[in-house]
Amino acid sequence: MKFDWDDLRYFLAVARAGRLTVAARRLGADHATVSRRVTALESALKAKLFERRPHGYQLTAQGERLLAKAEAIETQALAAQSEIGGADLTLSGAVRLGAPDGLGSTFLAPRIVALAARYPELEIQLVAMSRIPSLSKREADIAISLNPPREGRIVARRLGDYDLALYAAPEYLAAAPPVRTVADLFRHRIVGYIDDLIYAPELDYLDEVAKGLRPRIQSSSIMAQLAATEAGAGVCVLPRFMTGGRRLQRVLPGEVKLTRSFWLVVHADLREVARIRAVMDFLVREIRAARDVLQPPEP
Repeated sequence: MKFDWDDLRYFLAVARAGRLTVAARRLGADHATVSRRVTALESALKAKLFERRPHGYQLTAQGERLLAKAEAIETQALAAQSEIGGADLTLSGAVRLGAPDGLGSTFLAPRIVALAARYPELEIQLVAMSRIPSLSKREADIAISLNPPREGRIVARRLGDYDLALYAAPEYLAAAPPVRTVADLFRHRIVGYIDDLIYAPELDYLDEVAKGLRPRIQSSSIMAQLAATEAGAGVCVLPRFMTGGRRLQRVLPGEVKLTRSFWLVVHADLREVARIRAVMDFLVREIRAARDVLQPPEP
């Protein structure tokens, strides 16, 4: 088969972006070049890899099969570059860290300062989002998830647990009916996730609080839920590490407490690369040192 291996980079960029212009920007090339390289790959493989549609490029069945192979080749190439080229011996380059938006925005972001100061040649990219980023699609080099992955060449370790509880703004509670038992919650506005956009089963916890409890104010982002709750929108289940220093009052403290876990996941081929290992070790240290933040002692 006579095709340019480098054409796979262009194929992957288009497959992930879905549009030539976006793929070109990520590659630092012009869209004509990207189109030409993808066409050359299709010609060499004698296969149609994309359906060209007005809204963008969509993978064909052949393209889907190639995607899995191309991602595996990409991972191996990155590992070889680090191990054989000596990049694993220096703490420089970029590391993309994916995390749930609440943890990334309120816990990790302030602590990354210490990591940046320790490794001045390291470029740290924090991706805080309302879903788990894909390691195979290079959305992140390292990810923190709420459960261990069950497929793929992924290495996972449990970082630690964190507690969640019910909170509301003092002004809301002062104007609303009293909450003495979980049954009283059905008389209140509940803030929570949009059911069909819950990206991990661990976040579908309202039934654990009270069977049949449903939110009237909904968001896919825990940060938006936090802001709405602080503004007086209603009662919300929030990670306790996000509530420190905010104008929030705990609701039913002796009756409602949930516990979930954070998992550190990385592709097996990248876990020994020095810059990846340094960030992983940093995360383990920070999570362990913050046990009283993630699981505050009960009053």
